[in-house]
Amino acid sequence: MANYYIDNKDLKFHLDHPMMKKIVQLKERNFAEKDKFDYAFTDFEDAMDSYDKVLEIVGDICGNIIGPNAESVDQEGPCLADNEVRYARGTRENHEALTRAGLIGMSLPRQYGGLNFPMVPYVMAAEIVSRADAGFANIWGLQDCAETLHEFGSEEIKNDFLPRFNKGATAAMDLTEPDAGSDLQAVQLKAVYDDEKGKWLLNGVKRFITNGDADISLVLARTEEGTNDGRGLSLFVYDRKDKAMTIRRIENKLGIKGSPTCELVFRNAPARLVGNRKFGLIKYVMSLMNSARLGVAAQSAGISEAAYREALKYAEERTQFGRPVIQFPAVYEMLRNMEVKIRAQRSLLYETARFVDIYKNYNFLSEDRKLEPDERNEQKKYQRLSDVFTPLLKLVASEYSNQIAYDALQVHGGAGFMKDFPVERLYRDARITSIYEGTSQLQVVAAIRGVTSGAYLNIIRETYEKETYKPELEYIKPSLVEMTGEYEYCVKHVSDTEDSEYMDFHARRLVEMAGNIIMGYLLLRDAGRDESFLKTAGIFSGMAKAQNRERAEYISNFELKDLINFKYNPEI
Repeated sequence: MANYYIDNKDLKFHLDHPMMKKIVQLKERNFAEKDKFDYAFTDFEDAMDSYDKVLEIVGDICGNIIGPNAESVDQEGPCLADNEVRYARGTRENHEALTRAGLIGMSLPRQYGGLNFPMVPYVMAAEIVSRADAGFANIWGLQDCAETLHEFGSEEIKNDFLPRFNKGATAAMDLTEPDAGSDLQAVQLKAVYDDEKGKWLLNGVKRFITNGDADISLVLARTEEGTNDGRGLSLFVYDRKDKAMTIRRIENKLGIKGSPTCELVFRNAPARLVGNRKFGLIKYVMSLMNSARLGVAAQSAGISEAAYREALKYAEERTQFGRPVIQFPAVYEMLRNMEVKIRAQRSLLYETARFVDIYKNYNFLSEDRKLEPDERNEQKKYQRLSDVFTPLLKLVASEYSNQIAYDALQVHGGAGFMKDFPVERLYRDARITSIYEGTSQLQVVAAIRGVTSGAYLNIIRETYEKETYKPELEYIKPSLVEMTGEYEYCVKHVSDTEDSEYMDFHARRLVEMAGNIIMGYLLLRDAGRDESFLKTAGIFSGMAKAQNRERAEYISNFELKDLINFKYNPEI
């Protein structure tokens, strides 16, 4: 029997991180619910044991139901009938299995039927589901919408909608429109309050909506007449039971074909306001998007893991010129680099999830009592870190996922181009990760603040560089220190021009340089807890050093006047 949790020891390694003690204490409020719910944890060890056992259940369902269903779901896909999206047979089986196991709304508080899981084990479950089927991971992962309702919804909304998730309710984020994709400030779907009916009514079109016919949908709409920016937008929750929305079509996509992507038309659709007017985009959707980006990073890690395992299996079995192809340097270098990238992106993924866990739990704690000064400082610290790490993570994880899927198909040679092998599907599924929930280019726009504010340099210098590492790891650290000095020089070189366009031009190079250094230190730290990471840390630091040197050389030799050569001129 396959189990996608048990067969990957790195997951258990990240689950057992020392910071989990603090996270569990914050999440469980010192285990205050142990006498209220019979499945509440009694202490830290009980909580960790429960996370482990639940993830084992997730791994079992993924290995024996979702994974085996993935190919048929990819071929069958969803269909539209009588204004309803009907999932593929395998998708229905997947969802039923996870619902029966109580794994929908798993991060919600127990009072709403949830498991009260922190982000780390929840994100871990998302990675495991994504390894099994990235398309289905979108349907399962949209339970992030429940977190948004929990965080910002009224008590009435929370009581009406949140208990439905544990019973299997599906969710959707209805944000983008035909003329408002990445630019959500341009959203035009209107919400008008009908005094006679005492309800908000939605009218307009939404496009590229994942799982568009969901039971519960969060809809971004314009409530303020005469506005054209984000300050005129509010967030609403729409209930599918009202049947006031038409599904115009299901998009025919390159990948993640089991996940229905819909164009929707709302006509006087009743909806309920979430939180306060005018905060829909600038507060609620920004929070929702950060959670979604964490989810895409987990999805990217899952796809990467699946693609690497397919490549490794094929390389061990495929014989050419009298020996398995894994024995050829050109192939085993690719495989080793794939493994190193997976471990690097995973270390960044769970570091970011820990940051999110701490600051969000302080936010919830602050609703019950006033935070102590040291708690308030910690809350602010980890929120700042999560704000700059999330776009960096989404950029790195999605780009690595594409690279790993590309190389995995290459290892298969011509066979990988055929639909006979799963790697063909994985290659297609990976492509969307660097596009949705904010393209890689938009992640750079968000992450560059970590460069210009000095946030990345500060955590590198004040945290990672100052940590004590085992003597046998010290040979790696000088390379990371040298890379940090090189990165600092490049940031100053670009900043000194005081030209915003010049900064934007080099932004991706600077963000990726910072990411390489951070991941290098994270792997070095991981090697201190598990010596199996020693080789990984060494290879990654060498690879990262070469990449950063290339970027630094380009930046150093590229003058402001050279920008003119890159600008589009239709006369040339």
